Amino acid sequence: MSESKNNEHIADPKDFERAMQELEALVDQLEQGELTLEQSLAAFERGIGLTRACQQALDTAEQRVRILTERSETTEPEQYPNDVIISDANHRKANPHQPGAPGRGSDE
Repeated sequence: MSESKNNEHIADPKDFERAMQELEALVDQLEQGELTLEQSLAAFERGIGLTRACQQALDTAEQRVRILTERSETTEPEQYPNDVIISDANHRKANPHQPGAPGRGSDE
C-alpha cells in the first residue's frame, strides 16, 4: 500500500462515508478468509489507515462541536466584515412593525 493512501485526511463528510464503506468491505473480505496472506496483510494495513483517518475526522468534528457549544462569559462572538450589529433599540427603530418596536405599545 502506498504511504499516501494510509495517511489520508478526511475533510468532507462524503469522504468519511466512503472511507467507512471501504472499511466495512475490507472487514467482510477478511472475515470470509479467502484472501492470501499477502492480500490479508494489505487489506489489514489499508483498514488501519482508514480507521485512523476516520478517527481523526471524528475527533476534529467533536472538537468543533465542543468549541461551538462552549459557554464562556469571556468569549465574544467573532465579527466578520459582512456582519451587521444592530442594538435592540436601533432594531426597533429600523423595523417599526416588529413586536416591541416603538408605537406598538408593547414596551413603552
